[in-house]
Amino acid sequence: MAGGQNASAIRGTRVGSGPMGEQDHGHHADRTAVSYWDAEGNEVVKYYAADVPADEIPEIVDHPHSGLPAGRDKENPPAPEKLQAYKSHLEYVKERRTDEEADELLEDALKKVREKRGE
Repeated sequence: MAGGQNASAIRGTRVGSGPMGEQDHGHHADRTAVSYWDAEGNEVVKYYAADVPADEIPEIVDHPHSGLPAGRDKENPPAPEKLQAYKSHLEYVKERRTDEEADELLEDALKKVREKRGE
């Protein structure tokens, strides 16, 4: 009996959600609202349990929309972190090897290729 009257009666509700229009869905714990601002002036409010010590509440969070760091001081928000430039595979290799080691490896590889070709 797909699409009958019974199916439309529960459409849009979750199983176990309780009667429609129920106002009290349980006890809400006390909480503290903390505002954070990013460099563009965007505010985000984070909620923490009321019994969390102040020193455990973070000073900086990531703003969920801008992706920038956001701090508690509206007048002095944290500066965006400078992004490091992308490193190529060759740049990583150069960090691990000296020019002399690179020359030795290249010479060994060329020697193997020449032996394969019969040169």
